[in-house]
Amino acid sequence: MTDRTGPFDELRTAIQRLTRRFEAMARLLEGDRSDHSDRRIGRHTWRRTPIPSLQSGLTSLDLVDEGDEFRVTVDAPGYEAADLEIRLTGPSLLITGNREQEAIHTDSSPEHARTERSVQSFSRQVPLPAPVETDAVTATVNNGILTVRLPKRESTHPDETTPIDIE
Repeated sequence: MTDRTGPFDELRTAIQRLTRRFEAMARLLEGDRSDHSDRRIGRHTWRRTPIPSLQSGLTSLDLVDEGDEFRVTVDAPGYEAADLEIRLTGPSLLITGNREQEAIHTDSSPEHARTERSVQSFSRQVPLPAPVETDAVTATVNNGILTVRLPKRESTHPDETTPIDIE
């Protein structure tokens, strides 16, 4: 009897190899905590493992055209103005945030066996649909919401089509 392989055997092998790599990555990121093992199926449950360092980079963003200006709002809970940086780079708005958060201890002992700090950061680049007045851009942070207002620049090229004569 010959050993026949089906058309999906190679794909199945690739998926198994990729799954093992994700499991190894999750163990490294989480410090290989044995409490995340699912003994019933003998696999590391990386899909349910919270990975704050990856989740922290995801922020909600809205870009709204308000006629004479664009308004960009970004969810940035816990970030202060000093933690944020905003830049116009060509036709894009770049927003980055970096903050360090110290662990809060509830015990009254001045000695700690372990103190941890959390460093969180995010970066979002937003392509702007039209040129803006770079000198008139304003930004505010209120209750964890960053709002950037970008007044539109008068276009030097009108939207109307202008025929060009060929000599």
